[in-house]
Amino acid sequence: TLNLGYNGIGVEGAQALAEALKTNHTLTTLNLVCNYIGVDGGAQALAKALETNHTLTTLNLGRARIGAEGAQALAKSLETNNTLTTLNLEENIIGVEGIQALAEFLKKNNTLTTLRLGSNNIGAEGATEILMVYKRNPRMIAEITGLPDVMSEEIEVVRKQRIERIKSE
Repeated sequence: TLNLGYNGIGVEGAQALAEALKTNHTLTTLNLVCNYIGVDGGAQALAKALETNHTLTTLNLGRARIGAEGAQALAKSLETNNTLTTLNLEENIIGVEGIQALAEFLKKNNTLTTLRLGSNNIGAEGATEILMVYKRNPRMIAEITGLPDVMSEEIEVVRKQRIERIKSE
């Protein structure tokens, strides 16, 4: 576990961490909450590192200012990553464009168990997109937070049913 939250890590720091992640074989949790990772350089570098890193299971990028472009870069890289189980993207203003990219990733993902999306200006359109993808991927059991209550409740019902099914198999 490496907790670097609230440390003023900027784009250059994120790029350095990304380089280390490419060859790291022990780190499982990286907390970068409340750091200015940014869109250009920082988020893209971390996304690229996730394509080859096979040990990180938890990534906290809450309030890291990654925006829609950062979410898009992460979504693309996570298509090939099968170890990340928890991803926090709260308060990054990823909007509908970022959510659409994440929805594409979620169609194929079977390892993510927690996705935090609160305070991202995704609106009803983005929330609906996530709900539809969740329903279409029968193997998905991720806990997704940050959606309107009615959608969160619907996802939670489906999630619990899937977990029970898995336990009985």
